[in-house]
Amino acid sequence: MRHTLTQGLMAAAIAVSGLAAAPVIAEDMNVTIVAGHPPVFRWVKHASQTFIPAVNAALEGTGHSISWSEQYGGSLAKVGEELEAVEEGLAEIGLVSSLFDPAKLAPQNVTYFTPFVISDSNVVSEWMDKLQASNGDMKAAWEANGLEYLGGAIGIDDYLLMTNFPVNSIGDLEGRKIGAPGPAVNWLKGTGAVGVSGNLTTYYNEIKTGVYDGVIVFASAALPGKLHEVAPYITKIGFGAQYAGGFAANKDWFDGLDPTVQQALRDAADADRVAYHADLDASVAKFLEIMTSQGATVTEVDEDFRQQWAAGMDNVAKLWAEKLDAAGVNGSEVLNDYMDTMRAAGATPVRNWDQE
Repeated sequence: MRHTLTQGLMAAAIAVSGLAAAPVIAEDMNVTIVAGHPPVFRWVKHASQTFIPAVNAALEGTGHSISWSEQYGGSLAKVGEELEAVEEGLAEIGLVSSLFDPAKLAPQNVTYFTPFVISDSNVVSEWMDKLQASNGDMKAAWEANGLEYLGGAIGIDDYLLMTNFPVNSIGDLEGRKIGAPGPAVNWLKGTGAVGVSGNLTTYYNEIKTGVYDGVIVFASAALPGKLHEVAPYITKIGFGAQYAGGFAANKDWFDGLDPTVQQALRDAADADRVAYHADLDASVAKFLEIMTSQGATVTEVDEDFRQQWAAGMDNVAKLWAEKLDAAGVNGSEVLNDYMDTMRAAGATPVRNWDQE
């Protein structure tokens, strides 16, 4: 009996010792990342070239690794469907276009209701990433949809007006059909133009076939989209830089990750934002030059024109904020936070939307 007991205790001790000495088991995770836009657009390209390599590098030697499935250009979700794809678990991570989810991510769309504020996309993206964490309503919007915001804000360079007719005055827009992304349709109110909601994946054909007479778009996407071929009149209105979304993860999946992996994803999103905007800054002037060399005409309006356009608009920012307030979201606080942040960062808005 004593011999049997001793054998049992020794076996238990060996087992415990084995557990204590067991090496960390490497975990290889299969992760799908989704974007509705194709990789011809810079923010998707950097998901492959910056975000994923940064995650992989951070995980080296940690016992964790990721096998990636990259689903871009509508292969898994179309533009505006990224949030649902991640929320439903079809993808673990998405480049979520908040611009095209104005109902579910209403607070994130504050920049699109405040045109003519600042043209520096670096400033907009850096501070919008910070506001996602500091503003309770922005954070709650992600969580209400089962998402965890990682960062990597997609800042968009100063929006332009591209048309198939010359624009010398606001009166030239009377009756013209102009495509614009999501809430940017509101920028056309007071101009006499007919705003139509659209996105980059359809602009070229819609101008070519006469559905639109022009679009509100940005230079860094206009050249890859070849929009100057069908809308060769490029007018620099000074609508300003915008925030269009960022990296978000399925929250249940993210919450179950080892903290090392969580931090690797956040750090990679930050690295992506920096690399993307460095690339963006280097391309804007160059892209305008290329489009000019290929037959486009670029003009810039004067301050009087800009003031006239801005003054002719409804205060869409206040209307947007009041609508959110009535729905139980602190839209006015989001608006004030954003405008205060931009002014503190050096912006001189054409209109102080929050102070009227």
